[in-house]
Amino acid sequence: MNRLFDLENPVMVFLGRLADLVWLNILYIICCIPVFTIGAATSALYYVTMKMVKDEEGYITKSYFKAFKDNFKQATLIWLMTLAIIIIFFVDFWILNQMDGSIGKIIFVALFMVSTIVVFTLIYIFPLLAKFENTIKNSLKNALLISIRHLPMTVLLILGIVAPFVLLYFFIQLAPLVFVILFSLIAFYTSYIYRKVFDRYIPVEED
Repeated sequence: MNRLFDLENPVMVFLGRLADLVWLNILYIICCIPVFTIGAATSALYYVTMKMVKDEEGYITKSYFKAFKDNFKQATLIWLMTLAIIIIFFVDFWILNQMDGSIGKIIFVALFMVSTIVVFTLIYIFPLLAKFENTIKNSLKNALLISIRHLPMTVLLILGIVAPFVLLYFFIQLAPLVFVILFSLIAFYTSYIYRKVFDRYIPVEED
């Protein structure tokens, strides 16, 4: 019976991790409410989850708000640019949908290719901000280059991020999970992939 409540017991470790993810999800949602803070909130979320996958997280709340503050300026500027691009793409695709003829199809293909580049960059940019210090320009450039260089990982990340929302579409009764654990859970299991990719760019210290 005593072993059941041992902190090293696998069940207790699992429950502790689950509680951390629920609390982290709550922090993330609260920090996303102003909308313009979504970038900083996402960067802070990945800062914590990338530490969690290596058991380095420490205090969840303290770590989260430290990363939120440290990356606020860069992450917010990138998020606002992203939001503007999303709106532009949405309007462009809507207009193209009203057009007929080959010109519209050619523009559609070109726009689709550009939007793919944007998606590839976005997949990495906020975790990259959480992991490395750099300028906005270099961070965006590195995010795109890493996404292309590690294309199989990029595809895996996209599937890992999109799949839960597809599942919610077909099983709407699971919608409450969005407010309980969904965002932090996605960040947690994708952090294993991000850490595997990012560790290749961290210099090994010599003894």
